[in-house]
Amino acid sequence: MFSLRRRWQLKTGRLDTPLVTDVPWWIVSLMLHLVLLVALARILLPGSDADRISLVASPVDSTVLEETDPEIRFDQMLPEFVDESALDDLQFAADAVPVLEMKRDDFLETITPKTDLGNLMVDETFELASADRVSMVPIKGSAGNAVASATGAVDRITEEIVLSLEQRNTLVVWLFDRSPSMMAQQAEIAARLETVYAELDQIARLGFISAANGGEPPLLTQVYAFGKDVDRLMRQPTAEFSEIRDAFGKITRDDSGIEMTFSAVIEAVNTYRSLRRLNRLTGQRERNVVVIVVSDEAGDDIARLDEAVQFCSNLEIPVYVIGVPAPFGRVQTEVMWIDPDPEFDQYPQWTPVSQGPETAMPERLRLEYFTDNYQEFESIDSGFGPFSLTRLAYESGGIYFSVHPSRDGNATAEQVAFTARMKYFFDPEVMKRYRPDYVSGPSYLQKVSQNVCRQSLVQAAQLSSVLQQERPDWRFPRFDEAEFSRRISLAQRDAAILEPQVNRLLLVLNEGLAGREIELSPRWQAGFDLAFGRVLAAKVRIEAYNAMLAMVKSGMQFQNPQNNNTWILRPDDNIPTGSAAANMAAQAREILQRVVTEHAGTPWALRAQKELETPIGWKWEEGYSRPPNPNDPPPPP
Repeated sequence: MFSLRRRWQLKTGRLDTPLVTDVPWWIVSLMLHLVLLVALARILLPGSDADRISLVASPVDSTVLEETDPEIRFDQMLPEFVDESALDDLQFAADAVPVLEMKRDDFLETITPKTDLGNLMVDETFELASADRVSMVPIKGSAGNAVASATGAVDRITEEIVLSLEQRNTLVVWLFDRSPSMMAQQAEIAARLETVYAELDQIARLGFISAANGGEPPLLTQVYAFGKDVDRLMRQPTAEFSEIRDAFGKITRDDSGIEMTFSAVIEAVNTYRSLRRLNRLTGQRERNVVVIVVSDEAGDDIARLDEAVQFCSNLEIPVYVIGVPAPFGRVQTEVMWIDPDPEFDQYPQWTPVSQGPETAMPERLRLEYFTDNYQEFESIDSGFGPFSLTRLAYESGGIYFSVHPSRDGNATAEQVAFTARMKYFFDPEVMKRYRPDYVSGPSYLQKVSQNVCRQSLVQAAQLSSVLQQERPDWRFPRFDEAEFSRRISLAQRDAAILEPQVNRLLLVLNEGLAGREIELSPRWQAGFDLAFGRVLAAKVRIEAYNAMLAMVKSGMQFQNPQNNNTWILRPDDNIPTGSAAANMAAQAREILQRVVTEHAGTPWALRAQKELETPIGWKWEEGYSRPPNPNDPPPPP
């Protein structure tokens, strides 16, 4: 210190120095130590965001979404086989049909979560560098897992719980749909869980589960029930199965017909998200959390799907779903309903239930007008669960289980109460190549906009959903000329309404031909080809139908008038509308056969095969109908 003072005096010529004796040295020492403490505190103490959890992906920029929200536009590309004069007729007929713009379901419009996620936004750098993050790299889950019973799904989920327990203590949250149709399945699962929890307890006792620490039970369970409301059935999670069993007994029926599925998931995850916070010192989370949803519908609060996906993905909480198969390309399917209360009528009834579709937007046309057994194909298995719940399971790293008790391999056994009418199932191994895109609504629209054949298929599917669905008349009794002529005229009127709509579908799909040759996805290939082949066949059928009606209306006579009094239209290979229609029919068969050959073992191939089995033309047959009783009421006008 003396040498420093001396150097100051020699340099400045001043005797007084800044370090004079009237400033105590302890003050200087205190200041130095304070500076040192502050520096250490900034290094060691957690920041203001330490108790938050980072988003793995950056938040979606709404301005980008607005720019990338695709608008369906088509260039004028026409197939070689369509005659230009025929296209003029198509365009003229289509002018009367308004263009159907690309529309989005409610959930597609809900891009950002409604809930305040401030507590979930934190330092991403630390999150990515943590030991826990390294050991649990986010992976996608699994879809298309078909089982015949809920207990089979429970057994598979038990394996996942054991794997979770081997890593660390785990909380399992059960979410039960409380609709009447789920009561029997709920009892089945509850009975199976008693064995499952006994096995898990035995594994823990034998020391195979090493995650237990601090004297806490390795496995805790919470139970929720949801319908139009969401109820937590236990005050705190428990390790005692007797309490879990009692909670199952508290699940009551909800006859509202409303399932707030995603709200239930969000509430459960939000309640226990603190268990997923990272410890700064160890880089570990307090517990794993596993959510298991048991439901037989797609969910009525689909607008909260993105929010649920974001919560579960960011917190690394896998969602396992014990659900139902979605009908192929349909929102609703018919479920066999038998009143659970034996005091009421036990006669089976068929009730429409929302269990689909398997994709973000329908990708299958509705064209069932000229098929005898069209109802048979309204509810065939899609190979996957409803899009919303399957996406939640897939993106969170869980598994979606499609449960249908009538499933016997790829065939159908006896129909069981409270299950959908499904006659055909498909091999999950084959269907892996045809997995839908489990992405957000905007991302789905971006994928659709990548190829014009995808755009045209989705737009045609939307257009077909609003077409007239009444089937044409095929039997025309000829009791008296006035009534016979009236029946023929009504059939011609119905065909005249339907024909321009089918023409519009053909124009829309024609625009997609340019992109079909460069489409690589088997799912989009199969979807487009099936749609195009069926629309071509429908156009030929409806034109031939009109021509056959005109033929019989002109005065065609029975060959055996003593025994026959009815004209009956039957499918046939005869096409009475000329060579252009015959060429179009040949092209339809070629495209449909390609679907059968290249996509064997899929719903598209099955539908194409059935289409090929139905001839595209028509023929008249003679038949007999019982004359009406004079006392019967007159037919409707």
